[in-house]
Amino acid sequence: MAYQTSWQIATDRTVVKRAAKIAFIVGIIIAMINHGDRITSGQMDAVAWAKCALTFLVPYSVSTYSSVMAVRERLQSLGD
Repeated sequence: MAYQTSWQIATDRTVVKRAAKIAFIVGIIIAMINHGDRITSGQMDAVAWAKCALTFLVPYSVSTYSSVMAVRERLQSLGD
């Protein structure tokens, strides 16, 4: 099996799709926990919306990192 860099794995369509789904679901939950009261009361400003958007990067990054490490471990075990 050909060697794949971490970047190649992280940008693989299946990894991106899985991470995006997880980020969407978990991001909404985290955003509502952190900003729900301000969102529902209409008190969000541009900075709060930017922070809210950045909230989705955390689960996306964690999911992508986990997938990369799992794929690399699997590829390494196949090579042994």
